[in-house]
Amino acid sequence: MTTRESAGLRAENGVLAGPMRQSVNNSRNAKGSIHDDATASRLGFRGGTVAGSIHMELFPPLLREVFGQRWFERGTLSLYFLNATTDREPVRAFLRLPEGSARDAQVEAWVEREDGMQVAQGTASVGDPGVPTALLARPLDRFEPGELRILAGIEKGTRFAPVRVVCPLEEQERRLQVTTEPMDWYRGEGSPWGRPPVMIAPLVQMLYAKSVGTVRANIRAVGLFGAIEVRNVNGPALVGEEYTCTGEVIAVGQSPKTEYFWFETGLDDAGGRRVAEMRMLLRFMKASSELYPELRAE
Repeated sequence: MTTRESAGLRAENGVLAGPMRQSVNNSRNAKGSIHDDATASRLGFRGGTVAGSIHMELFPPLLREVFGQRWFERGTLSLYFLNATTDREPVRAFLRLPEGSARDAQVEAWVEREDGMQVAQGTASVGDPGVPTALLARPLDRFEPGELRILAGIEKGTRFAPVRVVCPLEEQERRLQVTTEPMDWYRGEGSPWGRPPVMIAPLVQMLYAKSVGTVRANIRAVGLFGAIEVRNVNGPALVGEEYTCTGEVIAVGQSPKTEYFWFETGLDDAGGRRVAEMRMLLRFMKASSELYPELRAE
């Protein structure tokens, strides 16, 4: 058995564990969303849920410890969300340590609640390990879309209008006030790139909110993140830098409780260089939609 402790991280039996953290549901005042206690409870959740992108912010200290600054330049974090948590429920991130000394590697990554319930499962990688990430390996055509009500008109290949996006310094500062991992680089202190890299939650918003908003505007149902993969291609995306976000729907389907679509988006800098990419599963609760009166939660 080997054990080491560094900045609250603990490695034992080939697994690096972060400290127990209390992820904050900073969208709990967004009435009518899955993060609102009343709405989430009506839909069968224990309370307003913490966004999956917030849980992803548990990982950067572990990723920096294992892969160094190169993860922020050419690394991925790929997670499928299994169980929701509520505001400040204790959670912990884990990474399986890579074997050997290969420059490019992929390892298991997961999040657990304090009682051992698995919140998310997936992979983290750096460089080109030669194997697909957790979400790229996941089949997207397991279920036929069938007759869609919430997502009628959204099809595989539906493209999002290009939009300009930026993470202003003040937005990063707001996030730093509530994140569990306010790393020095996020404030620009000792940043290898001279400026702070965008934190994961704001980066997800840059890759999601405005672009997907071009097709989501007409959707009348409560949505939630089902899975997220963030890829640093020529990273990191930097605070204050403007990028162009483009993307498209890559799969559409439904489950007994949700309609959903998978999509890919990417950020390009002013010179057209791809900086970051994302694959996301976005679910919409049938019980929240007037289009499913037989399931409607009152």
